[in-house]
Amino acid sequence: MNETRDILTLAVEIGDAMLQNGGEIYRVEDTVMKIMAAYQLEDYDVYVLSNGIFASANEGKEDACSMIRHVPLGSVNLLKISKLNQLARDICDKKCTISEAWVRMDAIIHHKKDPLWIRVLCTGIGSGGFAILFGANFLDGSIAFGIGLLLQLLMLWFEKHHVGRFANLLICSMFVTALSLFPMCMGLPVSQDKIVIGCIMPLVPGIAFTTSIRDFYNSDYLSGVIHLLDALLTALFISVGVGLTIYIFQSLGGAMS
Repeated sequence: MNETRDILTLAVEIGDAMLQNGGEIYRVEDTVMKIMAAYQLEDYDVYVLSNGIFASANEGKEDACSMIRHVPLGSVNLLKISKLNQLARDICDKKCTISEAWVRMDAIIHHKKDPLWIRVLCTGIGSGGFAILFGANFLDGSIAFGIGLLLQLLMLWFEKHHVGRFANLLICSMFVTALSLFPMCMGLPVSQDKIVIGCIMPLVPGIAFTTSIRDFYNSDYLSGVIHLLDALLTALFISVGVGLTIYIFQSLGGAMS
């Protein structure tokens, strides 16, 4: 009984970690089942949603065990996904015992994030790059780069103080829109719309929307709806933040170029 529970818990924990870091539903489901098969569990069944895992093993036997796990929606971390996939492959190839798998999984889950300065710099580069990609000039891109740096600093502060996700999106979109208005008010020849577009790209739910389409394609309709609703709500709060800031600016007598 204890061994069955340990194997099932290990498989679900790996699936949980994959799901939290952006793993696809069908891959998580397949991984959990292959891990249980690798450790000789029988009569197993796994059902995975975008925010939950239901699993059972050795049904009809004395050591039957089942588990339900709620998995909150998280951000995408492809490095952890890659390492978890490799761990699952090693388990299936009989290269990893249960105890070794627990140690490796714990190390992957608690792997340190990139240094803060790298996250800030990459957000700035991404904001400036997207602005130029959408037709901005070098000046617009430079301003978007600076705003992107400040945006990531604000997001890190919100993360530290556990600010709600949708409040985070609303305030961040208002923040970047307000900052994009300053160069225009100073008379600089900038394209304010392209600066805003570049700066909100780090907030846009592109992966969530793509994941929902993939879920629909794989007939995971419930998970597809969850991801799609998450993407639409994210886009809604971003657009409300941008539109509200521009509305307030124009109400105070400001003119858009």
